[in-house]
Amino acid sequence: MSTRTSSIPLNQMEAFHAVMSRGSTIEAAAQLGLSQSAVSRLLAQFEDAVGLRLFKRSKGRLQPASEAFALLRDAQSMIESAQCLRRHADQLRLGFRRNLIKVAVPHTLALQLMPSVVGSFMEKQPGAVVEVLSMSYTETEKAILSREVDIGIVRSPMALSGIEIVQTFTSEEVCIMPRKHPLQRLKAVACSDLEDVPLILIGRQKDVRQEIDRAFRKVHFLPRIVCEVHAVGVACAFVAQGLGVSIVNSSIARHCQSMGFVIRPFLPKISLSFGVAMVNDARHNVLAQELAEELVNAIRQPA
Repeated sequence: MSTRTSSIPLNQMEAFHAVMSRGSTIEAAAQLGLSQSAVSRLLAQFEDAVGLRLFKRSKGRLQPASEAFALLRDAQSMIESAQCLRRHADQLRLGFRRNLIKVAVPHTLALQLMPSVVGSFMEKQPGAVVEVLSMSYTETEKAILSREVDIGIVRSPMALSGIEIVQTFTSEEVCIMPRKHPLQRLKAVACSDLEDVPLILIGRQKDVRQEIDRAFRKVHFLPRIVCEVHAVGVACAFVAQGLGVSIVNSSIARHCQSMGFVIRPFLPKISLSFGVAMVNDARHNVLAQELAEELVNAIRQPA
């Protein structure tokens, strides 16, 4: 059997990965848009290429051997790399022809800030085409690295290597409340001021929520949480509706104030560092650099 795994065709790896993830050649064939016999043939060719028997065949069913599970992550990584190359080639082809720039931002900024940012950018670059995607900071890092997007807003420090921050900005957590709320009389809101106040907080899975929870624990404060949401804009809308008080990112909240709420500093101070990032080898992309600067300038501006 051949062990020259470096020359394994991509379609064989895709067939192996599909069978492993879907559990049968029938399901894998449906996923890949091939016939069952074609998938079985590709699977046999893949086993021959790696020099291992990866499946036990019993009564027409495939049972993965331990070697199959051992190779699964490597196959998935190689498939993702090939997909990344395809996307990069597509972007280069589209970019040179249409000056396409893809940018990833949090959902709230996509709604509240990006229309003005893109409008201003396109006045300066009338030939540009901008695609805006809504993503979390973690998703944005992965999307930049895989070249699904050219630039995106991330938290600093970043979790992944291979990408760099080209524009930076800082923010703080603030307390927002409905208009005419009793807390409005305060110059700043501390944990002790929130005793028995209904709170609308960002979901527990978010890093910033963990920082808020640490601040609560430090002063032995037990919050009265009535709702959890997963976007600052949603928290702002709930507060404006009078459902409670929230603690959110000031840079985003400032661009939602038209919803109708009041902002006060939150104590203890929770500082956040952000940036607009791109892959390490993309500094030659002048349009992306200009859009990154336009975006950060808009975030820093008062709403």
